[in-house]
Amino acid sequence: MLKIAVLVSGGGTNLQALIDAERRGEIPNGKIALVVASRPDAYALSRAEKAGILTKVLVRKTFSEQEEYDCALISLLKENKIDLIVLAGFMTIISERVIKEYKNRIMNIHPSLIPSFCGEGYFGLHVHEAALKRGVKVTGATVHLVNEVCDGGPILLQKAVEVEPNDTPETLQRRVMEQAEWKLLPQAVALFCAGKIQVIDGKAIIREDNK
Repeated sequence: MLKIAVLVSGGGTNLQALIDAERRGEIPNGKIALVVASRPDAYALSRAEKAGILTKVLVRKTFSEQEEYDCALISLLKENKIDLIVLAGFMTIISERVIKEYKNRIMNIHPSLIPSFCGEGYFGLHVHEAALKRGVKVTGATVHLVNEVCDGGPILLQKAVEVEPNDTPETLQRRVMEQAEWKLLPQAVALFCAGKIQVIDGKAIIREDNK
């Protein structure tokens, strides 16, 4: 049974999708053991506490240096014997030190079909605003492993979502969450915990079995 830490900053809808999937038995080889928030007022903390999950708040600005923050985060993860880190709307920068310490063990959900509308500055509603401005007919979500390049890690799963004529950034965001994010993230976590993800030459391979 692998231990999962979910890092959050806001409402925690993707965290809730993971909690619900775990309760339904859809992540049989993993357990959410820790939720780390970058803000003390993140509603995701309430979701975690209601589910009986250990929570911790680490606010970057309370540390004078990035290195101090990194040490605190890594220490917390190691204390709780975390095997997989899931970034679920986490708005604090993950440094190269943390990425190297947990190479190919950090997962992120991004609300577009990477490589479209991704990279620096593309987060939250900004992604959907850019998609509507460009006039795309299809958008979606991507789950990928995290490396040193923003949104540049190996892609695990993607799901397309149609853009409707009267969409606003808010309606599109909601549809992408409902139709893609809340489905893809639990699937990817389950695959990882089952040992079915392998990274070869910078690309993620989903294995059919454990051979």
